[in-house]
Amino acid sequence: MSKQSIITRTVLLLSFVSLFTDIASEMLYPVMPLYLKEIGFSVAAIGILEGFAEAIAGLSKGYFGTWSDNIGKRMPFVSWGYALSAISKPMMAIFPYTWWIFFSRAIDRTGKGIRTGARDAVLADESTPETKARVFGFHRALDTTGAMIGPSLALLFLYFSPEKYRTLFLWAFIPGLAAVIITMLIKEKKKPGVAGKTYPSFKAFYQYWVKSTPAYKKLAGALLVFALFNSSDTLLLLRMKETGTNDTALIGVYIFYNAVYALLSYPLGAWADKIGLKKIFIAGLILFSFVYAGMAVGGNTYWYLLLFLLYGAYAAATEGISKAWITKIVAKENVAAAIGTYSGFQSIATLLASSIAGIVWLNFGALAAFMSSSIVTLLVVIYIYLKTE
Repeated sequence: MSKQSIITRTVLLLSFVSLFTDIASEMLYPVMPLYLKEIGFSVAAIGILEGFAEAIAGLSKGYFGTWSDNIGKRMPFVSWGYALSAISKPMMAIFPYTWWIFFSRAIDRTGKGIRTGARDAVLADESTPETKARVFGFHRALDTTGAMIGPSLALLFLYFSPEKYRTLFLWAFIPGLAAVIITMLIKEKKKPGVAGKTYPSFKAFYQYWVKSTPAYKKLAGALLVFALFNSSDTLLLLRMKETGTNDTALIGVYIFYNAVYALLSYPLGAWADKIGLKKIFIAGLILFSFVYAGMAVGGNTYWYLLLFLLYGAYAAATEGISKAWITKIVAKENVAAAIGTYSGFQSIATLLASSIAGIVWLNFGALAAFMSSSIVTLLVVIYIYLKTE
């Protein structure tokens, strides 16, 4: 099968949608804490805001994924999800009031919850069992390219317009709008819905888990245990800062990581399709374990460059491949619910992971925080090797 037939028009367009959306989001990632502090948010309030936002995203993914499966439609969820995230960017710059900021972040994360399951189901429909990792890897590559371009544009803007944070939020609407326009070019494939079902109950965010197959529970359960010990990348950057890395080198290393992630996502997806998703995924987790052990030790800028090179390879070997793997072991009519449920629980686990790591770091030091994640990851590797299909 040729590369052209693997990366269909729909996959290409969806990947560009993610690229432009990530440019918009990552333009604001470096300045969000600075902007929030400028308008009066304390560090604690910022933490509450982000926890609130992630909880909304997490709890809504399973619900909207189930809804998409029930009615057999994908693109309305994709388009509306990206549209809400796009309009949330300028909203945050309009009024500097606490309640408005919470409302704007809720709109953004609800958009993510609406689109995630349906979008990944479209990607699954556009692939075959032999090409799933390549399709998801290609999508992840362009998504991560956006994560590389966004901070670079933000740094360039702030170089010429220091502290003009509100203006940057308005500029971020442009790539977000471009993403929404591209969704309108994607043609919906008609799929049968579930007879007699439209709106799911509010318990849908976890109901798929209850009725899912043992294979799904084993794989998703192992991934969620790993997610509980996979803290935010912010803690990696904080560790670099703590061991003496200056701000310029820190940002440079982070952009380098995203570049490696973007460049390796498709090739590793192609390799996974050839030799097995499980093998590449396990290799990725082993790399993660090594990186976190390396972070526990600490070092100079060159050491961190090596670690983030491996960290980019880990991300490329796991992020898209984990979703591709899930879509291979669930029924086609339940793909959006399966991905949405897993992604929802993953969001909550990731939120808890950062809290757990922060508490361990505060009470026992960085060595304990990073080494505990490294060791648990190796245990997850053993479980996945022995227990999953």
